[in-house]
Amino acid sequence: MHYLLQYQTSADYLEKRSLFRAEHLQLAWWAAERGELILGGAVGEPIESALLLFNVSDPAKVKAFAESDPYVIHGLVSSYRILPWHTVAGHDAATPIR
Repeated sequence: MHYLLQYQTSADYLEKRSLFRAEHLQLAWWAAERGELILGGAVGEPIESALLLFNVSDPAKVKAFAESDPYVIHGLVSSYRILPWHTVAGHDAATPIR
């Protein structure tokens, strides 16, 4: 099942990001190496949010990622949502329908 982790970034996100970016990216790449995180990155110009796409069987894994993310822990993310994404089209769709 695909899940989107949607981060709403704080007003001072860009000012503080460099303090925690290496740790955040390490966490993200570990999740990618486990096959859980498919894609992740900031959204907008200027940056207003971030999206991370997970492919996991249990949304608790996504929640655990968010709760251990230094961006969340240190307030660079003002809120987050975990959204099930019912993918049906594309080569990597979780439940392809033709």
